[in-house]
Amino acid sequence: MTYALTFFMALVIAAIATPVSMKLAGRWGAIAYPGGRHVHTKPIPRLGGLAIYAAFWSAALITVLVAQVWDNSIWGLLIGSTIILLVGIWDDISEIRPWFKLFWQIVAASVLAFFGFAMDVTSFSFIGPLFGVINVGTFGLSAIGIILMLFWVVGLVNTVNISDGLDGLAAGICFMVTLLLFWFANRIGQLPAAHLTLALAGALLGFLFFNFPPARVFMGDSGSMFLGYIIGGISIMGLLKTATILGLVFPLLILGMPVTDLTFAIIRRKLRGQSMATADRGHLHHRLLDAGLTQRAAVLLMYGISACFGVAAVLWAKGQLIWALAILLVVFAFLIMILMRRTAMLGAFSRRHSK
Repeated sequence: MTYALTFFMALVIAAIATPVSMKLAGRWGAIAYPGGRHVHTKPIPRLGGLAIYAAFWSAALITVLVAQVWDNSIWGLLIGSTIILLVGIWDDISEIRPWFKLFWQIVAASVLAFFGFAMDVTSFSFIGPLFGVINVGTFGLSAIGIILMLFWVVGLVNTVNISDGLDGLAAGICFMVTLLLFWFANRIGQLPAAHLTLALAGALLGFLFFNFPPARVFMGDSGSMFLGYIIGGISIMGLLKTATILGLVFPLLILGMPVTDLTFAIIRRKLRGQSMATADRGHLHHRLLDAGLTQRAAVLLMYGISACFGVAAVLWAKGQLIWALAILLVVFAFLIMILMRRTAMLGAFSRRHSK
C-alpha cells in the first residue's frame, strides 16, 4: 500500500505544481525561445524541474517516514539535489557558463561523500578474479571510492541533461529508468531506494501530462540535472551495494541510449577540435528530425530504444546474459547507424508517422 501511496502522491503533486512552475517561469524570465538548435516554434516556460523536485521530495519524505524505512543518507540526497536544482534554476533564467555549471555539479555531488556515498570494494568485487582483491575501502571512506562516486553522479547528471532535446524525451526515458530501478531495488530488498524511485516515477508521470509533445512546459536544466543527480545518488545508495557487477551495470544499461549519445558527442567534438561543452546539432534526436520524423515520432522511437535497453537489463538480472547481449548488439548497431548519419532506412518510418 505504501508503494502505491508514494507513486500517486508524487503524481498528484506534480500535476498541481507544474502549472505553478509555469507561472513562476514567466515571472522570473525562465523562457525557452525558438531559434538556433531549438526545435520548438513558440516561447515555452522551462522551469518544470521545480515541480518535479517539489513532487518528488514531498512524496518521498512523507512515505519513507510512514513506511519507517528512513535512511540517513537521504539527507545527503536532499541537500545535494537542492544545490543542483538551484544551479539549474539559475541556468534556466540566465544561462551560466558550462564550466561554472560543472563546478557546481561537482560541489553537489561532493555533498554525498559526507553522508557515506562512495563506490568502495563491494561495488567492484567482480574485478577480483582478474586483478586480485583491490580493497579500496581499507582506508575507510577512501579517496578512490569518493572520486568514482563523483564521476558517476556528475556523469549521470550530464547524461540526462544531454537527452533533454525534445518534448517529453528526458522525462519519458527517466520514467522508464525509475520503474526499472524500482523493480531491481525491490527485488534485492533495498526499500529506501525502492520508495525513492517510485516517488520519482510518479513525479515524472505527473509532469509528462504537460511535457509530452506538443509540450506546454520544459523541465529545463533544473529538471534534467536534478533527475541525473537523483538517479545517480539512488543507484549508489541502494543498487551499487549489491557487491556484483550487475549493481553497476543495471542503471548504466537502462540509460544506454543517452550514454551512447553523450559518448559520440564527446568523440565528435574532440575530432573537430571543439570543447566538450560546445553545443551542436549532432545528437541522436537531431539525426531523427533531419531524417524527416516528427517530434512525436522521434520521441516514441527513442522511447522504444530505451525500452529495449530496459529489457536487456532485466534479462541480465535474471541470468539470461545471451539474450541480453543479443538485444544490446542490435540496439547499438541501430544507434550507431543513426549517429553516423546513415538515416535512409528511417525514411519509411518517417513517411508513416509524419503529418
